[in-house]
Amino acid sequence: MGTAQEALFAAREYLRDHPEELSRAVRNALGLRLGVPVAALRWIADFATRDGKARDVTIDPVPPGIKVGASVDAAGTPLRVNATVYIERVQFTDSELTLALRVEGTKLQMDGEASTPVAALIKSGALDLTNLGTLIGFLPKRPPFLAEANGNRIVLDLMRHPKVGKNKLARHMIGYATSWFTLQSVESDRGHVDVAFRALPRGLRGALRGVRRHLIQPSIGRLLPR
Repeated sequence: MGTAQEALFAAREYLRDHPEELSRAVRNALGLRLGVPVAALRWIADFATRDGKARDVTIDPVPPGIKVGASVDAAGTPLRVNATVYIERVQFTDSELTLALRVEGTKLQMDGEASTPVAALIKSGALDLTNLGTLIGFLPKRPPFLAEANGNRIVLDLMRHPKVGKNKLARHMIGYATSWFTLQSVESDRGHVDVAFRALPRGLRGALRGVRRHLIQPSIGRLLPR
């Protein structure tokens, strides 16, 4: 069975067991919200980890955040990682795609025996993960979309990724889309992760300016002789 077929089968089975999701989806659509069942996230995590790089993935809502756990192999060291992630701020515009995360309750423990430098650090207690952001901030090769990392806060700006920020077509598409709708918040309840959107974040005039800047002007520019 292919990926799409598996997803459709799983969705059909879930809706059959939870028919209330249909009415909830309608209410969410009217309120510009998208409610993703935690069960769906667990199915996606299970499917994505079939390659064996991570296993025993757990996803549990801790409103308004999400607690995530997984068993991984880090340089020959079997580890169990758990953390609770809260999305404190979302800013999606034509110039930034920012997610401000707060990571709490990070736990890293051995998931087996190993004689490696990483295992020695964990057993000695020298590896402190209570301030994960500070630890990430000291990494020698930080990803380009990591805007800030300090304490237990991590700020990601996806616009800083070269494949996004340096791609004119992608920037115009993002600018046009965020002129009409933008992501407002991401929070969990006991069974869902709710993604809230906001229409016309800069008003109707701002949306029309976005059409002119990101759709009309680039189209005219492509038609003009060089």
